[in-house]
Amino acid sequence: MMRPIRVLIAMSLLFVSACATQVPPPPPSVAASVPIPQRMPMPMPVGTYVGMPVPALMPGGDYATPNVGLSSAAAIWHLRSGLNFAALACRGPEEVVIVARYNALLAAQKPVFAGAEVAVLAEYRAQAGVEWRDAYDDAMTRLYNYYSFAGARTALCATAERMLGEAQAVPQASFADFAVTHLPELDRGFTDVFRAYEAWRDQHPLVSFPSYGITYAANAATPQTGLNGAAPKKPWIAVDPVVLRLP
Repeated sequence: MMRPIRVLIAMSLLFVSACATQVPPPPPSVAASVPIPQRMPMPMPVGTYVGMPVPALMPGGDYATPNVGLSSAAAIWHLRSGLNFAALACRGPEEVVIVARYNALLAAQKPVFAGAEVAVLAEYRAQAGVEWRDAYDDAMTRLYNYYSFAGARTALCATAERMLGEAQAVPQASFADFAVTHLPELDRGFTDVFRAYEAWRDQHPLVSFPSYGITYAANAATPQTGLNGAAPKKPWIAVDPVVLRLP
């Protein structure tokens, strides 16, 4: 009668022994966390500001500045206007050189500039009829406002100094080609800032940017709408048309 009891005790001891030596399962493996490098925020380009109006992008990816879509006569006149603004506005070591070279350019290319002015005025007469003078003065004011953009001043002055040096060797017969090929270079200092600003703006989607719907194209209508449908902003500067004419 004692044998079944021994078997039961022995089985109980084996069960207790097995439970005592059981090893708990390892905890689930956790993948090591690798820190994700954070992209440093892009600083706002020098000379720009939140909500800065930027010329519209055209289908080809270029900005609709006043210096695109021009005739050769208008290219000459717009190049002269940009160099004129540089002579008036650039300060520092390059100021004396720019002024001297600009005055030399006026003397060397006087017949070319006079012919370009006549041709450009004829274009405005054909496009605007009896209001051609107002249309011309408005377009030239927009052009000088464009050139006055502080964010591109350093590039404008450097390009103008170099370009005026190159222009000294250009004969009158070739100056139209010089203007057509070099005006985009003068423009690049501005469009580079526009692209840099838009890249910064794309990195900051939570910032509120008012839309002004501005286009700078001087050879087309330029509808402007202020913030929240308000009246258009006034021109940044008032330009006396006298400075646009030959001395």
